[in-house]
Amino acid sequence: MPRRGGTLEIAVRHRMLWVGSAAFPLHNLSRVEAFRLKPDRGAAFVRFLKWLAVVAAVYVAFNVMNGGDTSLAEDASPVLAMVVIVLIIVLIKELAEASKPILAVETAGGSLAIVTLPSMDQLREIAGQVVHAIDHPEAEFTAYVHQLNNYNGPVINQTGTGNTGIRR
Repeated sequence: MPRRGGTLEIAVRHRMLWVGSAAFPLHNLSRVEAFRLKPDRGAAFVRFLKWLAVVAAVYVAFNVMNGGDTSLAEDASPVLAMVVIVLIIVLIKELAEASKPILAVETAGGSLAIVTLPSMDQLREIAGQVVHAIDHPEAEFTAYVHQLNNYNGPVINQTGTGNTGIRR
């Protein structure tokens, strides 16, 4: 569970990996990897084009519904221009987004916990501690990291069969 001040506990206790309130048996982990996740700029551009097509379709539908009356279309033009400007701003923001350091922990059942931190070295150290704990049953550790929220969602993202993830 995220602690006050935006920190999140990552711990190994009694052969279980705890990421916040999510628990994973160490013997069930199939992958622990620290890497830089690069934003999908191609998908961002495709989303921009889709929304631009929606704006164009709305504009055309508005003109057709008004029987081609250009005075009404001129009234809607500033609003449509603002929507296009907002779309361009969002596109630029997504294209300028830097890659993020990620620690991914995957289980044999397909569940995935993803933790982000500003420091790649800290993530590698935590990954090393998790891997060490897999091979050494007596090993335990606790790390407190700063929670990094972004528009992509919470710090922990779980997927897998029947998993509802973390609810806020």
